Amino acid sequence: MRMAFLLVLGGVATLLGGCGSAPITGRSQIMLVSESQERQMGLQAYRQVLSTEQPSHDAQATALIEKVGRRIAQAAEHPPDNMWKAPNFRWEFKLIQKEVPNAFCLPGGKVAVNSGLLPIAETEAGLAVVIGHEVAHALARHGAERVSDGIVASVGVAAAGAVLSGMASGTNRAYLSLTMAALGAGASVGFLLPMSRAQESEADRIGLILMALAGYDPQEGVGLWQRMRAASGGRGKAEWLSTHPANQTRIEDIRRWMPEAMKHYRKHD
Repeated sequence: MRMAFLLVLGGVATLLGGCGSAPITGRSQIMLVSESQERQMGLQAYRQVLSTEQPSHDAQATALIEKVGRRIAQAAEHPPDNMWKAPNFRWEFKLIQKEVPNAFCLPGGKVAVNSGLLPIAETEAGLAVVIGHEVAHALARHGAERVSDGIVASVGVAAAGAVLSGMASGTNRAYLSLTMAALGAGASVGFLLPMSRAQESEADRIGLILMALAGYDPQEGVGLWQRMRAASGGRGKAEWLSTHPANQTRIEDIRRWMPEAMKHYRKHD
C-alpha cells in the first residue's frame, strides 16, 4: 500500500514538474519528454520514414522546399520580443515523391512534404503556409506533448516516472516502442496520427506568424485552405486535409488571426 502511494506521489511530482505552455496561445501542456529525448525520437522516426519513402528527383521543387523551409526555420530561431523560446533543432526539409497530398513534421524539426501537395500550394507563398504550419508543430513541441500524453494514458500517473527513467537510460526497448507508437511511427507509411484540434489550431496561428516573419504574405493562408477544401471534394481526397481538421471555422479562425500575423509581415528582400 505504501509503495503504491509512493508511486502515485512520484508520478504526480513528475507530471507537475513537466508542465509547460504553448507559444503564442499560452495553452497548458504536459511535457514529460526532454528536448534531447524529443530530438532523438524524432530522428529515429524520421529515418524510418525515409527508409521506406522515395525522395523526389525534381531538383527545382526540392530546392524550393529547402528554400522556404530554411527561411521559416530562421524565423523560428529568431523570435521577436522573445515570443517563444528559440529552438535548438537540426532542421531538415525533404520532398517525398508521393501523390497523396500530405505533409508532416516530426520532433526536432524534421519536415517532409509530399509532391502531391505542390499543385495545391500553387505558389511559393502557398508552400510557406504548409511548411509554416509544420514548423509551428515543432516549435510548439506538439510531438513531445503527444508522447507525454501517450505515456500518461498508457501507463498512468504512477508509472510515468519509471517510463521516463527507461527512456533516459535507453535500456528498455519497450519504452522506445511506446514513444514511437505515440508519434505514429511504425503505423502506415506516410503518416502521422492527427494532432489534436487545439494543436492544429496553434499550428495554424503560429505558422501564419512564422511565414510573415520569413517574408511571405500570411493572407495566402486563406487561399491555401480554400484550395485544400476544394481538393477534398474531388476524386482524390486530400490526406493533409482529412487528418488536419479544415473547414469553414478554420478559415474563419485564420482570418481572425490575420491582423496579428500582418504586424510581423515584411516583404523579403
